[in-house]
Amino acid sequence: MAQLIALDSSFHPGEQAVHKLLRVPHRENPTHHSLPPQLGYRVAISPLVAVGTLDRQGRPWASVWGGEKGFAQPVARSVLGVRATVGETWDPVVRELLAVEDGKGEVEEGNNGDGRQIVNDAVIKPEGGKLMAGLSIDPETRDRVKLAGVMAVGTATKTTPGVADLQLAFRVDEALGNCPKYINKKRISPRVPSPQLVSEGTGVPLPQAAIKLLDKADLFFIASKHGTKSMDVNIRGGPPGFVRVLRNRDESAGGAALVYPEYSGNRLYQTLGNIHNDPAVGIVVPDFETGDVLYLTGNAAILVGEVAAVVMPHAKLAIRVEVVEARFVREGLSFRGEVIDYSPYNPIVRRLACEKGSDDPAAGSSSDATATARLITRERLTPTISRYVFKLTASGAKDNTRKRLKAWHPGHHVTLDFSGELDMGYSHMRDEDPQSLNDDFVRTFTVSRPINIGVVDEEGYIKEDTEPELEITVRRHGPATALLERWNIRVPLEIPVMGFGGAEGFRLPTRSGKGDENISVFVAAGVGITPLMAQGASVLKATGEGNKLKLLWSMKGEDVPLAADVLEKISGLGHATKLFVTGKIGERERAIISTIRGLGAEVVERRIEAGDVLVEGEKGRRKYYLCAGPEMTRELLKWTEGEEVVYESFEY
Repeated sequence: MAQLIALDSSFHPGEQAVHKLLRVPHRENPTHHSLPPQLGYRVAISPLVAVGTLDRQGRPWASVWGGEKGFAQPVARSVLGVRATVGETWDPVVRELLAVEDGKGEVEEGNNGDGRQIVNDAVIKPEGGKLMAGLSIDPETRDRVKLAGVMAVGTATKTTPGVADLQLAFRVDEALGNCPKYINKKRISPRVPSPQLVSEGTGVPLPQAAIKLLDKADLFFIASKHGTKSMDVNIRGGPPGFVRVLRNRDESAGGAALVYPEYSGNRLYQTLGNIHNDPAVGIVVPDFETGDVLYLTGNAAILVGEVAAVVMPHAKLAIRVEVVEARFVREGLSFRGEVIDYSPYNPIVRRLACEKGSDDPAAGSSSDATATARLITRERLTPTISRYVFKLTASGAKDNTRKRLKAWHPGHHVTLDFSGELDMGYSHMRDEDPQSLNDDFVRTFTVSRPINIGVVDEEGYIKEDTEPELEITVRRHGPATALLERWNIRVPLEIPVMGFGGAEGFRLPTRSGKGDENISVFVAAGVGITPLMAQGASVLKATGEGNKLKLLWSMKGEDVPLAADVLEKISGLGHATKLFVTGKIGERERAIISTIRGLGAEVVERRIEAGDVLVEGEKGRRKYYLCAGPEMTRELLKWTEGEEVVYESFEY
């Protein structure tokens, strides 16, 4: 029997206050009260984990460890074992977790005065453990998992001056899969740190090396706390330079302060909820190229609407951090990172009002659109689902040259920027669109038709002077799809294309051969069928008579016209399909269901159940592909625990 996973269905008062401030509709808190196996697996295949803890003054600090996959992985129920090479002398999290004395890099023997006893170099906290939090991240796939709990036991053994082999047990009390929108892809490789302190302390400006790091940084990690019993580590990413230096003076002249924009994410606002109640934060900014690192702790303020725009024009929500203490260390990291690709979600760099050229909305843009999508046809399939076809035209770069547009693969999604049509700026108490306050109007849709290979060159780019057609099949939900639904098709509508992407593992195999009994089980709900629409024909063609594809598709009665449309277009897919229909089924829908059965599909009028999912194929010789809403996905993951499963989340 699959293990039931407890969820924390409530938000704390700080989170509730931010939800009210930003007019976020009510939803359940998706945080797990444990470390579910599927999240533990994702941690184990991540090469980095950002970590946070509190110092003896109760201030948060953050760091980031790793370099190779598997350095942090489950060792017991809801317990992560971590073994990492760290620059322990100047790493504030290592120092606080293991009670390292300032400047000595050694663990003091005996009682440290806070209940921790040192036994054979191990730090043990008998009453619950030392508070800590983490965020595992694989920059190459943009996958990340938030973690919170305590360090149960830890030890650090020196290997070279300033460097130690760290081992600890992290008991995870809370876990949550997180939004990947603004993570820029990087390939991580391990390095042995050789930390050299450049500057530290209070009352001094940040060194120029730290300012240069901030100017090129495209991510940082932030630690915050909720009282003394819980804390959070999260990531903030964007285009290089998205963190701006508001001032950098000595303490008597105001000290150092940073500002960064809060982009639209999964709208949980857990970090901001903590800041609302307690402004103390810890930040770590890694330099993936050199291994340099900036650590700081300070106090954050949430800037909303007009207040944000005064400091950072064009921003609707921003965070100002007043630096209390900082430390800059050269070559302090145990990894390096090579940039693979920038997130298509990245907006332009928002400069401060005090910076030259800050009123230019295009200033500092590092993520221009790669193409323009011109709407040419619209077809309504069901009362709420429509198909849209666009013509793509490559965008001209600033030097008037044409950008090369990378072709998409079956199962990929396209990111479209609707801000030019929908973003009216900040408007206080905008009742007709209350969620627009922190909405960047950038949307992702799965491409539902394969690209014509005749327009793709040998390097995978779309050939010059071609205008391939892009098709999306979407349910009306929110301002972007409402715009597409109501647009007068005779009037030109051009939407910037930010790029194509998606998990390569979400592409179904097309191989076939004797003795190959592995099957692909695709489980979809409603428009979750779209990834299969773009690759189903090629999969069926490749596997031939030995059909290795099974489709389990759940939908409401009003959506059965979509099923008929898909099964008619993809020859042979009906024979691989079991359709689960719920809700009201009218006379028209019954006639369509008869057509669907005539295409070879099995149709049952009930909800999908665990037995339906697990009966297909044989364990160890099947792979599940899940594309459904968050609630159904969580249920499916329980049913398929211990199986090979891939899924994509678009909860942002």
